[in-house]
Amino acid sequence: MSYKNARNSVATTRMIAFCGMFSAIAAVLMYFEIPLPFAPIFYKLDFSEVPVLIGTFCFGPVAGALIEGLKILLKFVMKGTSTAGVGELANFAVGCAFVVPAGIVYKMMKSRKGALVGCIAGTVMMIVLGCLINAYVLLPFYANAFEMPIDDLVAMGTAVNPAITSLTTFVMLAVAPFNLLKGVLVSIITFLLYKRISRLVKGANS
Repeated sequence: MSYKNARNSVATTRMIAFCGMFSAIAAVLMYFEIPLPFAPIFYKLDFSEVPVLIGTFCFGPVAGALIEGLKILLKFVMKGTSTAGVGELANFAVGCAFVVPAGIVYKMMKSRKGALVGCIAGTVMMIVLGCLINAYVLLPFYANAFEMPIDDLVAMGTAVNPAITSLTTFVMLAVAPFNLLKGVLVSIITFLLYKRISRLVKGANS
């Protein structure tokens, strides 16, 4: 094996190791959930996307999707599921909608501006896909799984915000703000941590 091939092999191994570490940290962070005053109790904020986004910026959008998938898989192994995998698939899709666009933009523009534009693009995509998945997949699924009219789920939103009177207003006034807040907070924390962590990663790859 040539020196170049050996070095590439070591770099790949280290990347996989870091991706595994980011996934494990993200899976643990999923346990620390914060309820929000403007959304029903089953919408809780966590910061598991922070290590996923950092890993995405370090290694690219494909690695970001891998970290997101491993995070969901680890949580599934540790806690199991009550949604027959539907909730996990939805979380994976929405998470990827955030980190993959951010990673693509940052890969093209390796700068603070690129990271900012990427986070904005990812947040917008997460809001859009999150609203669609909740309206057409998750909320109907939960209504069917728990044998309750979807209006009862809407009523849980009405209890925290009287302006929520339908599935559409539920999505616009609970789901969209939830994902907006998550995108903004995760982006801010990532901006604060990324440089320090990326130096460690680059140091390991040197």
